[in-house]
Amino acid sequence: MRNRVRIATAAVATALVVTGVGLWVRESESGHSDGGLGAEVRPEAALCVGSRPGPSAATNDTSDDTPLNRLITHIDSLARERHADVFTGLSVDEDAGAADLYRIPSPAFDEAVCEAAEQGVQVRLHDTDVDRAALDALAERISEDMTRWDGTFDMREVAVDERGWVHVGVDEPGTAEPLVHGAFGEEHIRVVHVGQASADRTQNG
Repeated sequence: MRNRVRIATAAVATALVVTGVGLWVRESESGHSDGGLGAEVRPEAALCVGSRPGPSAATNDTSDDTPLNRLITHIDSLARERHADVFTGLSVDEDAGAADLYRIPSPAFDEAVCEAAEQGVQVRLHDTDVDRAALDALAERISEDMTRWDGTFDMREVAVDERGWVHVGVDEPGTAEPLVHGAFGEEHIRVVHVGQASADRTQNG
């Protein structure tokens, strides 16, 4: 899980449903930009707004114990213990007090997450078709074979994107994309340009 900055997101509510775990909204999102991929239209996302009261002030003994952080910890636990087969990834929009949860559609997982959300915290639920374990395994396969392309193109980074794909950063996408897809398939792999400076920052932490 990693924090993500949303550069340009437009949300339009099209339907409302009130449930016992807060207010649910069906929204569509478009126009976000992501590291070389450019703007893209994303599928509709379901939004739940927390209605659960938070703990009393006496129990809040750390400055980072916020409603959003408590929810993130809870989602992490659910993803590891009960819903690993549907969990894809998670990103945090701290300015909006929201979490973006990417998962294979699962009413049980959605309910467990949304019923834990405290008042004012939003959870945006995005549909995917792959779980995190499969993405991790794919990223590992690609990473283990990074040097096979030496002399053809420079593979500079391989990382799982929480939205449901493996990000493969290279110096020459036009050359690399057909070769990477030919070796590992096209599903859940996005080949993008990454400059040398970006690759150096990744390697140096």
